[in-house]
Amino acid sequence: MATASLAKSKSPSKSKKPKAAKAQPKVVTFEWKGTNRDGKKTGGELRGTSAAEIKAQLKSQGVNPKVVKKKAESLFKRDPKITAMDIAMMTRQIATMLAAGVPIVTTLEMLGRGHEKPKMRELLATIVADVQSGIPLSDSLKPHRKYFDDLYVDLVAAGEHSGSLDAVFDRIATYREKAEALKSKIKKAMFYPAAVVIVAILVTSLLLLFVVPQFEEIFNGFGAELPAFTQLIIGLSRWLQGSWYFFVIAIIVGVWAFKRAHLTSESFRNRVDEAVLKIPAIGDILHKGAMARFARTLATTFAAGVPLIDGLESAAGASGNYVYRKALLKVRQEVVSGMQMNVAMRTTGLFPDMLIQMVMIGEESGGLDEMLNKVANIYEMQVDDAVDGLSSLIEPVMMVVIGTVVGGLIVGMYLPIFEMGNVVG
Repeated sequence: MATASLAKSKSPSKSKKPKAAKAQPKVVTFEWKGTNRDGKKTGGELRGTSAAEIKAQLKSQGVNPKVVKKKAESLFKRDPKITAMDIAMMTRQIATMLAAGVPIVTTLEMLGRGHEKPKMRELLATIVADVQSGIPLSDSLKPHRKYFDDLYVDLVAAGEHSGSLDAVFDRIATYREKAEALKSKIKKAMFYPAAVVIVAILVTSLLLLFVVPQFEEIFNGFGAELPAFTQLIIGLSRWLQGSWYFFVIAIIVGVWAFKRAHLTSESFRNRVDEAVLKIPAIGDILHKGAMARFARTLATTFAAGVPLIDGLESAAGASGNYVYRKALLKVRQEVVSGMQMNVAMRTTGLFPDMLIQMVMIGEESGGLDEMLNKVANIYEMQVDDAVDGLSSLIEPVMMVVIGTVVGGLIVGMYLPIFEMGNVVG
């Protein structure tokens, strides 16, 4: 097999952590006012550690600073959280600067000083302090598992061992960017059906709570029996008026219980993963998304020099679905026992022939990472096309659903008036 000669990367021997480096001055935002070379008033904001530093920067730019003060922070303003896209962008910046020959410590310091999010600045400052004290970069990332998962840390460690940290960061950045783009597409696909249901429920509730009661007052003066459909709508309106709070509480409790169970119960999460793959239209997108994530992750780890066995374990976790995670862990066991990966994948009955054939060609030619990248590109394109198709389909469906609901309620309310008109005629 093409990967037989690859040796497993070992983590560097850990030594006692030296004393933490002296805390760096805190970078804050300053507001300034002054005059430019033409004597015209000007102003703005700059980030630095002190007012003296800001004045020096302004003077070097030909500005005569008059007022430099710290920007007041709002009591109600909360620091924005670090997102996965922030980490992806930071990784791309690191890769670019390392490729340009900038040392890693200088790179991290520059990114930390210039970042707009305080939490990101604190994170990078902590990593810089650890690296300056002699701790390897991969070990400096480990305490921050919330932002740097095992795959990220393992790839950085592989780059440190091979001396190609810039190439590894470039692969990680590409992987993260592709992963976030794919995640965004899948969320978009899930959002539209949910939006249809929510809008239909809101419109129906508003009509039943505020419009139907007005018609009911009019019908009370008719003194005749109302059509069955109208009676059904009025009965539903009365029930909702008297029990709307139970309905709202039931929704809130249901959402809370679902989130709680999903967070605490692995078996519940597994059942949800199995169920969502069976949803019409959505399930197909999730299938392709899982295969794209698996192929992209395995290609990234394999190209970085991580052994296939470890790469399969990372790919299983990155697939994002219990069904694929279970299948890939089974494939890993078969590969450990000496079976070729393409044969092991076929035994699961989950992966399509095209994917298995591409893996087989990659194993035979020694270009498994290249083939997996092509597979990932194919499935990402299919996900993109499927999401666009679903979006174009959902829009008319939404109009039909809302139109049917609203139209049905209006017809039900006007039926007695039509019947009365026929009797008078």
